[in-house]
Amino acid sequence: MKVAVGKGDVEGRVEAPPSKSFTHRALICAALADGESRISRPLSSDDTEATREALEALGCAIRSEGRDLLVVGGGLHEPRSEIFCRESGTTLRFLTAVCSLIDGESRLTAGPSLSKRPIKPLIDALNELGAECKCDGEFPPVVVRGVMRGGRAALPGAISSQFISALLLASPMADGDVEVEVLGELESRPYVMMTMETQRAFGVDVSAEGGKFFIKPKRYRGARFEIEGDWSSAAFIIALGVMAGETEVFGLRSSSSQADRAILDMIREMGGDISIRGDSIIARESSLSAIRADVSNCPDSFPILAALCAIADGRSELSGIRRLRFKESDRVAAMAEGLERMGAKVEVLGDSFFVEGSELHPAGIDPKGDHRIAMAFAVLGARVGNVAIEGAECVAKSWPSFWGSLASLGVPLEVGS
Repeated sequence: MKVAVGKGDVEGRVEAPPSKSFTHRALICAALADGESRISRPLSSDDTEATREALEALGCAIRSEGRDLLVVGGGLHEPRSEIFCRESGTTLRFLTAVCSLIDGESRLTAGPSLSKRPIKPLIDALNELGAECKCDGEFPPVVVRGVMRGGRAALPGAISSQFISALLLASPMADGDVEVEVLGELESRPYVMMTMETQRAFGVDVSAEGGKFFIKPKRYRGARFEIEGDWSSAAFIIALGVMAGETEVFGLRSSSSQADRAILDMIREMGGDISIRGDSIIARESSLSAIRADVSNCPDSFPILAALCAIADGRSELSGIRRLRFKESDRVAAMAEGLERMGAKVEVLGDSFFVEGSELHPAGIDPKGDHRIAMAFAVLGARVGNVAIEGAECVAKSWPSFWGSLASLGVPLEVGS
């Protein structure tokens, strides 16, 4: 699907979609818990459906009730067939760890893009903890035989926080104590804090000291967990208001532990007119100045922040970009290519992405199948006009109704095949 984004009078109010990250984590904890759990306002997207289907393949009963999911936990068993994780890296990594708790063999496969993303550090860590795991060199597919006994595992902190989160989620169900040591600096630390926050809601406490996490055997218990609004997705509507009119996005928790809440401070530092009213963020069109920002702890903010820098006065530097080459796409290359097609001056040096604010012009954009790249250029399109985005259906990975939300805010859209 191709969507041509036009320039229009942007104004209106939309609800932030539920948090993708919290939905994944709540589903995992509920599936491992004793008893029934109610997850209120979960996100329904390609990625979260992949996690739901994987848990159901392992014997977890999940049913919808209005906007809620009822999950009957415990009793997970060896799957009858392979588990397809689609393009959801979170599903693959978290379910690999969950399968290490099951007495039997599980095989997890992935879509074409995810099959190129390394998983071996997690496989090595699970083997250290007593499971029997293997992958295809560095990559999926993955074969896991349980069960996790316990012990000590070490992981580099600069690869993926999802590896750490996967171990933390599974470790309370191990036979013995688990110690997870992070080697070097832990990037995307807020995502690990989100994992621990969700675990606490389901009755499990993980202790942390320095670069180590300590987990004692404990049963998860059923809980009611409400999914808050997603700051990663809301960032695009906030940026849309700053670029092209006035927007309000509601359903957000201002004290959220989500990493991408940092986008507020970054846009304000650039001169963006942003105000908070209750659970809403109101953004108004503003003149922006260049910024120097480290995105290592909030990598999902990089695409929309880079888009904002392309219309700001001066030369911006976004550092901490190394891991962005191993997301749904090479986000560094995808943003550089798209921005240059629109007339921006971009330079990548080492771990930094430099953007010179420019007069942008219409262009056709290939988001490389990456939902956040597509959304970032859609927002730019609302300011510049006549930006055509190929493969626009990729937004279903995290926000299936994204294009409808843009249209409701007055952004002209022309949909073609």
